[in-house]
Amino acid sequence: MRHPVLLALCLSGTAVLAACQNATDAQVQRAVKDVNVIDESNLNDIMLTVGDPNEAVAYFQGALQKDPGRVDLMRGLAKSLVRAQKPLEAAQVWEKVAASPEGTADDKVMLADAQIRANQWDRAKATLNTVPPTHETYDRYRLEAMIADSEKNWKKADSFYEIAAGLTSKPASVLNNWGFSKLTRQDFGGAEKLFIQALTYDPGMFTAKNNLVLSRAAQRKYDLPVVEMTQTERAELLYTMALAAIKQGDVSVGKGLLQQAIDTHPQHFEAASRSLAALDANVTN
Repeated sequence: MRHPVLLALCLSGTAVLAACQNATDAQVQRAVKDVNVIDESNLNDIMLTVGDPNEAVAYFQGALQKDPGRVDLMRGLAKSLVRAQKPLEAAQVWEKVAASPEGTADDKVMLADAQIRANQWDRAKATLNTVPPTHETYDRYRLEAMIADSEKNWKKADSFYEIAAGLTSKPASVLNNWGFSKLTRQDFGGAEKLFIQALTYDPGMFTAKNNLVLSRAAQRKYDLPVVEMTQTERAELLYTMALAAIKQGDVSVGKGLLQQAIDTHPQHFEAASRSLAALDANVTN
């Protein structure tokens, strides 16, 4: 008579063990899934920073084929397309991201960035106009400044550049852009100050060094500024200054600077040598 009871207890015990086993399996599966998500997130970050841009594009395109509609993967694809110098395609992806339920104000700013890179200035302006005024970020004001620049609205451009520079701990790039804006307006003294300021934040930015030399040469300051530079950079900056001098009609100064550039360069400076030879030929003729 006790057999049915014993059988029931055994069956009950088996059920408990099975339930425990199922619970354990479920926990393991969840843990594995969590690890996979972490690994994927790390891989996504790597692809967005140190990976080859075209490989990153292929990676995110493949990931989206397996999991269509995932906004984080679409953002990764759009950013990778920008890095791969494909801004038009990037803008198309950013449009989908910005229009999705998960789209944010930042996504609209990145859409405007891609549109500017694709030379779609009117569309970029329209996109930024849809961003709430309370969304005050470095990227937003950097782009607003560039658009104001393109419209030659200098007062607005200066205001936006100043705001953007104050919203980042690494303002060298925006200060360089602001300086170049001043350079195009022929405010050479203002440009010089901004390039020097940019170099205090990033002493290795060669573009700012080159622009600084251009702004000084435009004021007929034909000596190199006191900034950090390699020997090769010194030669290249002398070459830039020489061309600026020649363009302004200071041919003898330009010839001297070309010779200095050739003598300074640690290797054969083909471009400077060719320019000097052409200048000598023209003078002879």
